[in-house]
Amino acid sequence: QVHLVESGGGLVQAGGSLRLSCAASGRIWSINTMGWYRQAPGKQRELVAVRTTGGSTNYADSVKGRFTISRDNAKNTVYLQMNSLKPEDTAVYYCNYRAVAPSESNYWGQGTQVTVSS
Repeated sequence: QVHLVESGGGLVQAGGSLRLSCAASGRIWSINTMGWYRQAPGKQRELVAVRTTGGSTNYADSVKGRFTISRDNAKNTVYLQMNSLKPEDTAVYYCNYRAVAPSESNYWGQGTQVTVSS
């Protein structure tokens, strides 16, 4: 079992910045992927950015150049620095932990609201 605790959401004006954090605890495998997805009202959940323990990253095209994902493997914590925020970034942001070995696992945080006003 893996437990994810998110923090850092809130309300910000367009052009502003926010930093999200997600700390994982429990049965953490040494090789894993952690990252962020988001879901806006009436839309499907979509990938924002993920990062492996080895440092590989994947970003949604809509956030490239504005968002940066980082992680502290020793603390099992992943961060999302969000700059130049736009109203279309408004969504609930969910932290995700995923591993495939030695056993497959996929866990979600409870979500944190990010609201960007125009």
